[in-house]
Amino acid sequence: MESKFDVASVRKQFPILEQKVYGQPLVYLDNAATTQKPRSVVKRIEDAYFGQNANVHRAVHLLSQQATEAHEAARVEVQHFINAAESDEIIFTRGTTESINLVAFSFGEAFCREGDEILISSMEHHSNIVPWQMLCERKKMHLKVIPIDDNGCLLFDEYAKLLSPKVKLLAITHVSNVLGVENPLRQMIELAHSQGIPVLVDGAQAVAHMSVDVQALDADFYAFSSHKIFGPTGVGVLYAKRNLLEQMPPYQGGGEMIDQVHFEKTTYNKIPFKFEAGTPDFIGTAALAEALRFVEEIGLDKIAEHEKQLLDYALEKLNQVKGFQLIGKIPERHAIVPFLLKGIHSYDVGLLLDKLGIAVRTGSHCAQPLLERLGMDTCVRASFAFYNTTEDIDRLQAALNRIGNMFN
Repeated sequence: MESKFDVASVRKQFPILEQKVYGQPLVYLDNAATTQKPRSVVKRIEDAYFGQNANVHRAVHLLSQQATEAHEAARVEVQHFINAAESDEIIFTRGTTESINLVAFSFGEAFCREGDEILISSMEHHSNIVPWQMLCERKKMHLKVIPIDDNGCLLFDEYAKLLSPKVKLLAITHVSNVLGVENPLRQMIELAHSQGIPVLVDGAQAVAHMSVDVQALDADFYAFSSHKIFGPTGVGVLYAKRNLLEQMPPYQGGGEMIDQVHFEKTTYNKIPFKFEAGTPDFIGTAALAEALRFVEEIGLDKIAEHEKQLLDYALEKLNQVKGFQLIGKIPERHAIVPFLLKGIHSYDVGLLLDKLGIAVRTGSHCAQPLLERLGMDTCVRASFAFYNTTEDIDRLQAALNRIGNMFN
């Protein structure tokens, strides 16, 4: 398999891939859970702590000014990466989960009333289910769910039937974290907007694998996590259109999100700071910016092509494994292979793969309703990044054959 970028050179930027696990070279296939970090990202963290460690937006001294400039430059980097109209539409959070919770609280307070509805799909991560359940319980609203077919693909006609004046928001994943299926967002958003319904997109599984243009999508909200795109943990992004942010109340109270504080009344800061209470992870945001630059230097088009070749190769090889059962007969999927090995519990498969140096995810993948709909409790998930190789796939195939032979 040929690739338009040098995978070997890319791998050299990720020292963790050089280690051995139980005496075997590490094969890391759990990238949908979290990605590994390149040297440049770790160095950016070190440089920031050793050279720019001072609180942002607080002081006039040089270190604080430098830290503030780096933090706000990171906001601009994110803006350009997802093609937002302006940097003020970028809010830093702790991750996709907090981004969605922020919208559920603040948008819910501003726009939702008793009897209203929130619309989600059957394939959502728990982080795009539970916050809406909490909102519905708090406001006496109703949560409606778009069904999927037996392969895990969204039923568009059923989606259209669920749209009504009662629906105040559609919250939908860009790419399923279990199946890798990409939802038809442009068509879904266009239809929702035709009825005045704003749309939140969970982009956690998309941003590392494809170009995202929030203006072209016309998404009202778009959320993702730094650690899913080779950046540090504890940092997330919420993109939101200015007109919505200006109508939404703050999510939390504290420093920086205020304008004036008096015992009688507090006035709030302008956006995006109104939604960023307390000291932000300014070291993490600088490192996220470095991760985005790292990805851009390689090129998302090249990354997508490489991962598509990896996926095709994996499906060809793994389908040769006795007892291999791919979950979801999907025409197109992104960098994720969910499967079962007939007669062997997924936890056993995961534990034995680990002993052979291969890291995968097992369990419900924080998507219990999806697996229940597909008739299972758990499965194994192998997920790829641009540093994975065909040799990794060969190792996985050989290991699954070995495991199958152990049980038969």
